[in-house]
Amino acid sequence: MSETRHILDAVEIDRILKRMAFEILEVHKSTHDVALIGIHTRGVFLARRLRENLQTFAGDLLPVGEMDITLYRDDWTQMNAQPVVKTTSIPFTVDGKQIILVDDVLFTGRTIRAAMDALVDFGRPARIELAVLIDRGHRELPIQSNYTGQCVPTRRDQMINVMLTESDGEDRVVLTTA
Repeated sequence: MSETRHILDAVEIDRILKRMAFEILEVHKSTHDVALIGIHTRGVFLARRLRENLQTFAGDLLPVGEMDITLYRDDWTQMNAQPVVKTTSIPFTVDGKQIILVDDVLFTGRTIRAAMDALVDFGRPARIELAVLIDRGHRELPIQSNYTGQCVPTRRDQMINVMLTESDGEDRVVLTTA
């Protein structure tokens, strides 16, 4: 029997994204060379929301891109016989930019490693940072986020589900125990 526990609601997610935007502005005194790249699927929507918050607070409209890392994963051959590849669209040069990768959940670090591998195929950024809504621990690779919405300690057999209006019709985060 599975058990589901509430972690965040829409108001809390919005508050966290605003705080993360302020943290980005504290680190980057100027955003003229900063760009956001969301990792499919929910990282794309979070990157767009962060951009809106950054525009509201700093007045700058940061470039935002989206990236599919399916074929860069080290386990893609184990997932499906026919992997589903989504759009990668980075409509700006990454060369010399301060790139902030955005994802919904940081777990083992393998998705982020794949995203960095994919990113360098587009050029050479000056710096790569990471913003995640939820950090649940259990790293298999030495990767950490620069901007973390919330740390949620989990067991490996638990699942964090991030739901966003753009893809799921509502904003909330839940922890599910099998």
